[in-house]
Amino acid sequence: MFEKRHYYLITCQYLGYRFHGWQKQPQLKTVHLMIDKTLNFILEGKRFKTLGSGRTDAMVSANEAAFELFIYHEIEDLDAFLKLFNQNLPQDIRALTITKVDADFNVIQDSKVKEYLYVFAHGNKFHPFCAPVITTILDSLDIEQMKAGAKLFEGQHYFKSYCYKPTDNGIYNREILTCEIVENTVFTANFFPEESFILRVKGKGFMRNQIRLMMGVLIELGKGEKSLEDISESLKPDNQIAIHYIAPASGLILNKIEFEALKDATNI
Repeated sequence: MFEKRHYYLITCQYLGYRFHGWQKQPQLKTVHLMIDKTLNFILEGKRFKTLGSGRTDAMVSANEAAFELFIYHEIEDLDAFLKLFNQNLPQDIRALTITKVDADFNVIQDSKVKEYLYVFAHGNKFHPFCAPVITTILDSLDIEQMKAGAKLFEGQHYFKSYCYKPTDNGIYNREILTCEIVENTVFTANFFPEESFILRVKGKGFMRNQIRLMMGVLIELGKGEKSLEDISESLKPDNQIAIHYIAPASGLILNKIEFEALKDATNI
């Protein structure tokens, strides 16, 4: 007997500090694992499947992530479902929205733009409560130099040097729509340092550890260990600039995902 499948896009946010990333892994607590455990409970064992729009690494947080829910019965009251879901999720995961989508929507393959934020402060040892969301660089950094360096990443470049363990058949010509360092006015708390900053990066696709490698080279630039010319050269094919420093994961936040298909549908 044919069972009609129903499709829902759910957005969520989570603090990644105690999770081993998004993807399920044996014997490890991950975001996807906790979401599926919660859905299995509230759906009372009914058959379902979830598929995330991408993976975040261990300790990386999300202000707005997304996953698709496939189930074999229609959710009659979306608001009530979202409330029940949140009542049973752990306190460091929150569901934000649920939207019914059609069978043609694909949370992985549909064109989307992702925005990441990397939050950091420098020049001192700050309150330990900052650790889940702010990376602290003990050395003083030349922020103006780092701002100039961030702008060099914008546009189409060859990013093989900014991929963790690249292969010879990867797609490394990619485009960064926005890359800038700005003062942090997004995340605040009374125990935060008086001054902190955000690296804001926006693009259609990122490779493994790409943004953390970009942030790493900007930190080296701020310390005077790399130059603007080094960054420019590192974005060219067959360059000889070594990029090894991967900035800590806990400062990285997936801030937003925009799906072109949903945007187009909204405009009709």
